Amino acid sequence: DHFLLRWLRGELIITRHLHLEFRKQIKVDTIIAEWRPPEVIEKYLSGGMCGYDLEGSPIWYDVIGPVDPKGLFLSASKQDFIKSKIRDCEVLQQECNLQSQRLGKNVESITMIYDVEGLGLKHLWKPAIETYGEILQMFEDNYPEGLKRLFVIKAPKLFPVAYNLVKHFLSENTRQKICILGANWQEVLLKYIDAEQLPAIYGGKLTDPDGDPRCRTRINHVGPVPTSYYVRDHVKVDYEQCMTVSRGSSQQLDYEILFPGCVLRWQFATEGADIGFGVFLKARKGEWMKAAQMLEVVPSQRYNAHLVPEDGSLTCERPGVYVLRFDNTYSIFQAKRISFSVEVLLPDHLQSPQTNGGSKNNATTPIKVAQE
Repeated sequence: DHFLLRWLRGELIITRHLHLEFRKQIKVDTIIAEWRPPEVIEKYLSGGMCGYDLEGSPIWYDVIGPVDPKGLFLSASKQDFIKSKIRDCEVLQQECNLQSQRLGKNVESITMIYDVEGLGLKHLWKPAIETYGEILQMFEDNYPEGLKRLFVIKAPKLFPVAYNLVKHFLSENTRQKICILGANWQEVLLKYIDAEQLPAIYGGKLTDPDGDPRCRTRINHVGPVPTSYYVRDHVKVDYEQCMTVSRGSSQQLDYEILFPGCVLRWQFATEGADIGFGVFLKARKGEWMKAAQMLEVVPSQRYNAHLVPEDGSLTCERPGVYVLRFDNTYSIFQAKRISFSVEVLLPDHLQSPQTNGGSKNNATTPIKVAQE
């Protein structure tokens, strides 16, 4: 026991040291007073603190659906997003301390409500997911036991795919605190939050002074980011594969989808000129087919991917072999060099041969590359 205790103490000392370095590097102790997020983050990143649960813990809301991830990332740096979330954590910690004084008891953790109505493919954009993962890891490393419980409400069919992308950043202890609520979510929330402390839009009685049921003075409800905020035209991407499409020809990448509800996600860029791109569906793998012989699910068109990298995703409603086709048949003289990444994203409840053994449950190697 003493031997194990020594190792436990050593681990805590290392963790504490890393946390102090983190606070020093980010200047966490003064972040509330001396740093403000860029205007675009303040206006177009949703969420906010509003009310208290039955035990007096602050409640934080995230309203995911209206968020414009790409617009935000084209308008602010990744570091600004991370710092803004650190600032939010410090504001919540400060509020916990104030609640402890008001109530005469220790209030050390918060309740979170994730409103994921309207969660869509735009939210699975890879740079946004990767940054969100870094934020979750930061939270796990530096604010242990800061979360009491997290309620997910209004979850659409796509939610299991989104959760599968980020759950590996969460400790098992944190995962146990996540409650995905069904159609009776208002009833459940009222078991933990008094109606006077719950916004009317979520089934309570709390409103803004002007009667707004969304409590917009405390919870930021957002929309698309105006292009006037953009400071760049694309986000740098590290691609996983490259290939050349010869002049007057095309290349096909086949991905077998075994389960409905999976998401096929792609990113690509070309060197020097545009490229045609479309997604098709066929019944069997290992069988080469012309574009006209397959079902077109994402219409083929030409993209100026040499100027702005292209990205997209598709919810695969039915099993089959999905074909990503790069079309250079219209180019008589010029071959096209393409850098690309492709992933098959699985819902949380699925484990299949499509996984590559990593924690993200994705597949980035195509079954076959075919050339016309």
